[in-house]
Amino acid sequence: MPVKIRLARHGRKSKPFYHIVVADSRAPRDGKFIERIGSYNPNTNPATIDLKFDRALQWLGDGAQPTDTARSILSYKGVMYKKHLMRGVAKGALTEEQAEAKFQTWITAKETKIQAKKDQLLANVNIAVNKRMEAERKIKEDRLAVIAKRDAVTPEVPENEAEETATDEGEKA
Repeated sequence: MPVKIRLARHGRKSKPFYHIVVADSRAPRDGKFIERIGSYNPNTNPATIDLKFDRALQWLGDGAQPTDTARSILSYKGVMYKKHLMRGVAKGALTEEQAEAKFQTWITAKETKIQAKKDQLLANVNIAVNKRMEAERKIKEDRLAVIAKRDAVTPEVPENEAEETATDEGEKA
């Protein structure tokens, strides 16, 4: 039975959410599967990926073939690199400790890169908010200046004259 690691689509229209599944290649995309090994949400930035790392590595070792998108997700999480290192250990090119050290170095670099992207996105949001606040502050100051100018232009009527005009209007009515 040919086994594939692929994505099963869920979610609503225009808001996809995927389950990463191991399934028979002849089964329908969203149909029967053998095991669910993770999820992928492309709606967030950066995309959210939850993956059972050990199960994915085991299925790859057993011969499951990932689809192109699943392969890129597995590469992003380091499963493909770990498989590559384990193959080197099996051939005798590396020791288990060397492979683990290389993998940990890669994981650290990857996490640093992801955190830098998150920090950059947060900084961009903060800059945009500050620009909007400054624009609103400028509009408010302009409005206050117009109001102050309007109030300075209108002549003030002394209180006695204001009372007289009010009584005159009352008599006319």
